[in-house]
Amino acid sequence: MRNDKNVPKIRLKEFDTEWSSSTLEDEGTFYYGRSCPKWSVTKDATIPCIRYGELYTKFGAKIDKVYSYTNISPDNLRFSNGSEVLIPRVGEDPKDYNHCTWLSIPNVAIGEMISVYNTKNNPLFTSIMLNATMQNEFAKRVEGGSVTNLYYEKLKNIKVFFPSKLEQEKIGNYFANIDNLISLQKQKYEKLLDLKKAMLNKLFPKEGETSPEIRFDGFSGEWEENVLGKIMEVTSVKRIHQKDWVKSGIPFLRARDIVARSKNIRINDPIFITEDKYIECISISGRVKIGDLLVTGVGTIGVPMLIQNSQPIYFKDGNVIWFKNKNNIDPKFLFYSFYGNLIQKYIKISSGIGTVGTYTIESGKQTPIKIPSSRDEQKAIGDYFSKLDKLIELNKEKLEKLKNVKSSLLDKMFV
Repeated sequence: MRNDKNVPKIRLKEFDTEWSSSTLEDEGTFYYGRSCPKWSVTKDATIPCIRYGELYTKFGAKIDKVYSYTNISPDNLRFSNGSEVLIPRVGEDPKDYNHCTWLSIPNVAIGEMISVYNTKNNPLFTSIMLNATMQNEFAKRVEGGSVTNLYYEKLKNIKVFFPSKLEQEKIGNYFANIDNLISLQKQKYEKLLDLKKAMLNKLFPKEGETSPEIRFDGFSGEWEENVLGKIMEVTSVKRIHQKDWVKSGIPFLRARDIVARSKNIRINDPIFITEDKYIECISISGRVKIGDLLVTGVGTIGVPMLIQNSQPIYFKDGNVIWFKNKNNIDPKFLFYSFYGNLIQKYIKISSGIGTVGTYTIESGKQTPIKIPSSRDEQKAIGDYFSKLDKLIELNKEKLEKLKNVKSSLLDKMFV
């Protein structure tokens, strides 16, 4: 790669000339969309329209499908010709205005609160370029407080760089292909999530029934309904005070840490206790064992965490409920039962109607569960969902990798 100032760090191999420097005003013209208020978007409306909020929630760099229709008279609207780049004019976070998109469909009404940019350049390239490079430039020009505005008059003097029309087209198509790969991978991931949700309904008995809709071969008979307090001890641990927290040592889990682990998200500001404090506490409360279950009792309640190894951990009393399984139920079956409708519905009802719901030790003892008599069937169900979760996580990682590749290229393929 040459060291010219006006060339990107990464370039499609057939191009090597410098990009030309200009301003947005020199490269096109601006105007505002018109009307299309929220109240005008109705089921019986027939005029397709784009509203500013949809730039944040529904579209990427290109609009090829319309979701809203307005009943405003055409005389009071402004329509697209299929080459416009739309820029949000209203928002909240000044750093979040880089949601520009090419409206590739003609005869679509463009709503108010949208700046419309008509340019002689490739509109797909232009929208991708604005999103990739203009976050800070837009933020510097935003006006207002909790609701902010980005007026197009403030955009006109922004310096931009454009390559040849052919290179613009190639770059636009390149990112369109990446977006397509991301979309396909997202569909695979979401289908697996839908499959898990469906199978949680079908591999566990529905309300009022004693056998599931779908059963693995070789298993039959009715399931037994019981409450967990009659099967295992439900308890918590000796309290740890904030003064006992340290920066390294034995992991000390709060409810939100268990929620983060359930989502495979890194725990922010993890907390620990010393080994001496841990030994002191487990001498009173005991220590968690493989096959036990911890369940969140505050915040996002009812989220389970299965103990799968002998690594020492401790947790916040009261905020986390401890189910001492002692191998009474197949551990994975117990874990996934907490994601089923029976237990989740019970937790929702028992936690109370107030703004801050809680799942308590007493509620834990009364938690209903339906169990097949065959330990092998319990294991088969637990293993099925465990394998499905691994497949879901694998596809989630693939999706994140594609997004990271795109993000890196957006940072390096523009000037």
